[in-house]
Amino acid sequence: MGFEVGMVPFNPDGWGPPDTPAVPLLSRRDTNGSAAAQPANIPFAPFSRSEKLGRIADWTRNPNFNNPRPGANRDSVFDFALDESSALGAAADDDSSFRLVDGKPPPRPKFGPKWRFQQRPQLPQRRDEEVEARRREAEKERARRDRLYHSGHRSSGPANNPHHGSQRREASSLKSSVDIQPEWTMLDQIPFSTFTKLSFAVPDPPEDLLICGALELYDRSYDRVNPKNERRLERFKTRNFFKVTTTDDPVIRRLANEDKATVFATDAILSALMCAPRSVYSWDIVIQRVGNKLFFDKRDGSQLDLLSVNETSQEPLPEAKEDINSAHSLALEATYINQNFSQQVLVRDGNKVAFEEPNPFAADGEELASVAYRYRRWKLDDDLHLVARCEVHSVTDVRGQRSFLTLNALNEFDPKYSGVDWRQKLETQRGAVLATELKNNANKLAKWTAQALLASADLMKIGYVSRVHPRDHYNHVILSVIGYKPRDFAAQINLNTSNMWGIVKSIVDLCMKLNEGKYVLVKDPVKPQVRIYEVPADAFENDYVEEPLPEEEQVRPPTEEENPDAVMDAAAETEVAIDATDEGEVEKEASTAVV
Repeated sequence: MGFEVGMVPFNPDGWGPPDTPAVPLLSRRDTNGSAAAQPANIPFAPFSRSEKLGRIADWTRNPNFNNPRPGANRDSVFDFALDESSALGAAADDDSSFRLVDGKPPPRPKFGPKWRFQQRPQLPQRRDEEVEARRREAEKERARRDRLYHSGHRSSGPANNPHHGSQRREASSLKSSVDIQPEWTMLDQIPFSTFTKLSFAVPDPPEDLLICGALELYDRSYDRVNPKNERRLERFKTRNFFKVTTTDDPVIRRLANEDKATVFATDAILSALMCAPRSVYSWDIVIQRVGNKLFFDKRDGSQLDLLSVNETSQEPLPEAKEDINSAHSLALEATYINQNFSQQVLVRDGNKVAFEEPNPFAADGEELASVAYRYRRWKLDDDLHLVARCEVHSVTDVRGQRSFLTLNALNEFDPKYSGVDWRQKLETQRGAVLATELKNNANKLAKWTAQALLASADLMKIGYVSRVHPRDHYNHVILSVIGYKPRDFAAQINLNTSNMWGIVKSIVDLCMKLNEGKYVLVKDPVKPQVRIYEVPADAFENDYVEEPLPEEEQVRPPTEEENPDAVMDAAAETEVAIDATDEGEVEKEASTAVV
């Protein structure tokens, strides 16, 4: 039996097979030797619109996955041996049983670790939950900002002050520093927007009239302190710190009798005036016009004696005064830290640099803090001079020359409020830490810089002091000490000396036009402005002063044996509030140390 090749028809009309039926390529011969009309060895399947279409080739399909029976190895879609009746019966199935060529993705294999495939269905749901949580937080933050924005506009009016948004504080911080009495007469009110436009130049350097006190040398080993090599903050309970007002200063009284100047003040009072546009909390200055002389004073227990914390921050502090993170508690703690820091970073070997006169406020036998008072005179006009008492805290030798230093400390109470953890960022991102402090404590840093400029300090050392534990406001550590040149730092924080003296000159000119008497300059607790009141001559002189408790009723501080460092370290690691004894002692030390 030979192999026969069928006839290939020719189409003279075009491409493709002719319209006439083609002769099959292979025909089956019958017993008579003639070719049969039925195609041979070619499977035939009926086709219509209602018929299923099988896959010619599907390399992504597993033929055994959907067929759990071990004997069923063939896919019915590829089984062309079905008889015509079964194919026609399948045509009556629903459209949902149709098989598409592109099909679904390959099924999940039944091997491998189960956890890989069990976690995948949860990922889209978890992602949706995170997106929803972020959206809710963003809506809450937007609502809070809108609420604070509208409350700030209701309280401060147009945003003429660049720090008007910082006045969105709790109710306790918005109280006036002094109670305005009904018999007081308001003479004038000055918005801060006018202060920013003032400018006045004074001769530099000023004239030194007298230097009193004694200074200890600065310990340069503290320049190498870092968060990994921190130092515990010590307590100097026996050293006395003096915050004497202008008219109680015997040296200023003597200079006034000698007609050395017309206007008298201290560096703390002048810095409050110079940096007034940056202030948020209320403060007050007592002004006395005696003859042709003008004295700028502060009240006993004035707000100027304390250091504010987070004054210009947007985040509000707790309102409860007894809370360790309230504005009042933090001010006492910052003052306590600042005093101790200024004495710890010194070489305490008994050697001091003495000046012309001793400390004018010291009594015999007292242990004094390292401080020197420079009485300096500036020329404001041809017949108008200003004398101010300025403080420097230490001295050092730089290339054989004596240099004066001012020592101040920033304190971290809880990283949650600032958003920057000093222990993690001080070494790697020191600029970010300083930028955060400039945002939250713009007024305090500006006043420190102004005081260093008034005293002509060669260097201002700023320490970074943090709590041992956020809930322990009694124990602290020094994380770093950084030095700045006052003029460079003033330029960095945008503190213009001409504008500083322009504010002082405008206040002095205004007060020199007043009659003899007593006045008070009060920073408004809500609006960015100051007001001048005329007060009686006996105002602020009959203030109630609480008598100290008897010796046996006073709370004694814990001794070193009762309170070792190891015990305090263990206590600091637990999140418990410090007991009432320690809290009372902190407030007592900070308040009694400010004389």
